[in-house]
Amino acid sequence: MGSTDLLRFLQGVQDECGGMIPFERFMQEALYHSNFGYYSSQIHDVGRGGDFSTAATLDPQLGEAIAHWIGQRAKELGWDRIPVIEVGAGGGMLASSVLRHLDWKTRWHIDYMICETSPILCAKQQQNLRWRGVRWVDSLKEGLQRSHGRALIFSNELVDAFPCRIFQKSEDEWLELGIIIHLIGSLSETTTLPIAPDAWFDNFVGLPEGQRVERHDSYRNYLQTWSPFWKEGGFLTIDYGDLATALYAGRPKGSLRAYWKHHRYTGREIYARFGKQDLTADVNFSDLIAWGNSFGWTEHSFSTQREFLNRWISPKKIVRSSNRFLVPEDAGDAFKVLEQSPNSTPSPLNTDQI
Repeated sequence: MGSTDLLRFLQGVQDECGGMIPFERFMQEALYHSNFGYYSSQIHDVGRGGDFSTAATLDPQLGEAIAHWIGQRAKELGWDRIPVIEVGAGGGMLASSVLRHLDWKTRWHIDYMICETSPILCAKQQQNLRWRGVRWVDSLKEGLQRSHGRALIFSNELVDAFPCRIFQKSEDEWLELGIIIHLIGSLSETTTLPIAPDAWFDNFVGLPEGQRVERHDSYRNYLQTWSPFWKEGGFLTIDYGDLATALYAGRPKGSLRAYWKHHRYTGREIYARFGKQDLTADVNFSDLIAWGNSFGWTEHSFSTQREFLNRWISPKKIVRSSNRFLVPEDAGDAFKVLEQSPNSTPSPLNTDQI
């Protein structure tokens, strides 16, 4: 496990949790602990110079598509000032692209805010977005209060960075994954019964024994902290994943994996390099839609990133582009885009553009 201090810390967490660390708590500490966590103290950058790349660093047209979405939605809502909140902005490359592609009138009226929890990435964003008129807020709640509940919100590969619970199917019930830290510094996986029966597992009745699935309960809890303050606007969630019915096809071990120096690791390797590598799992968009419905939100569209680009970028640019996110069955189909809104309803998209 590495240093004596880290081992002592994890054994303390295990004692606190009653002799076993739920995987969600293990992932929380591995990513966000103030001293040991990857995002808090170890990450250097996102993209070619970092441990992993995102759609924002690989797709040159994503920022342009989001900029057109912002302009159209603001026009439909009739806003004079246009509050925009990007949540989890990486190194700031997507924000730079979005701002660059806004038409001059929209750019003049926009109030661009970034909500970022990683101090390292926040410093990188402030360096890359200097003189861009961007403001940083400590939370989405703060941003929404500053904009009186109005905002066009978007995130790119944010949900997958939230700690997830992992469940494993036994013969006739689902068990939850936990971690045991041994005195010598090694660890092992174990399982325990979920706290209570949950109808959510009905989504996976056809999966085989031994199947693992993930659920981002921490993200649902995060949505609950700011959803009461959001009154008008639109919300784009861009991430890799799918609906529950398709998410685990041919993936008996689930989707959890680690990234370190642009290499992907699964199995036991996800426990190596605690706090020095990213941990991530695919997003179950069925959950995001259901949670939004529970807050009174409306789902307006769910598409692949390829379809989103085709919808919001000029057909002439699409024809000339060599972007792999526009190629069927390539990266643009692995990433999905969900649009939701609170009580107010944006106008339907022009389906002729799809």
